[in-house]
Amino acid sequence: MAEFERILNEFAPISLSEMESVKLMNRIDTKFAVPLSLLPVILDYARQDYYAQEIDGKRVATYDTMYYDTDTLDMYIRHHDRQLVRQKIRVRQYVDSNLTFLEIKRKNNKGRTKKKRITVPGFDISANTIGRSKKEDWQVADFIEQKSRYTWDVISPHLSTQFHRITLVNKAKTERLTIDLDLVWDNVVTGKRFTYPDLVIIELKRDGNVPSPMLGIMQQVRVHPLKISKYCIGTAITSPTLKRNRFKAKIRKIEKMLNSKLYDTSRFS
Repeated sequence: MAEFERILNEFAPISLSEMESVKLMNRIDTKFAVPLSLLPVILDYARQDYYAQEIDGKRVATYDTMYYDTDTLDMYIRHHDRQLVRQKIRVRQYVDSNLTFLEIKRKNNKGRTKKKRITVPGFDISANTIGRSKKEDWQVADFIEQKSRYTWDVISPHLSTQFHRITLVNKAKTERLTIDLDLVWDNVVTGKRFTYPDLVIIELKRDGNVPSPMLGIMQQVRVHPLKISKYCIGTAITSPTLKRNRFKAKIRKIEKMLNSKLYDTSRFS
């Protein structure tokens, strides 16, 4: 058992049903990137203030996601070009709970993220198109047209992402914290795969600027927020000819962080 898993097992558990009040579908996100070696330290600091989500006795969940975009990668380009109002469309499988959702994430010009989703049981995330051959396909297509700026016929699968996720909830139940690790990207268009085995992406999700124990913990371990999109970073890394000037600096920052002695965990002993 990894050290971070041993510490995670010491958290008080919280079930999916108990988390119903902490969905935060309209929220403010704060993201951090840390090396895997620092995760046990962060969890050790956090265990008194957070619950750990547990599903069938498991506290590290498996996620499988397919991101959709237009042929010209409009969603990626809007993010790259710093457009404040933007969207992402994805189908996500929560493997351990056997749930699949079509999710549309919208970022507004106030920095808030709003997410709308519907269940799509049995939906094939590897399909090359969103068809209309059966009732479920019509539901998917109609939902996209109603909730996004795109129509079903102009988007197709572009990037598959797999990772493991730890989900924490603060004891006041005002925030959720997702911790993603073992990141793997597969680009449907270029056929390229990329992994970041030593990278951990932490996302703090709050309804406004409510106090957060995690912000204090991150100050303790000297980690600053980093605006990072798994879709955009994965697309930039696996598409060598794609416009990616804005993301190059972030990729270099991640690489430098993963190789830095600044995060020598012996200083937290």
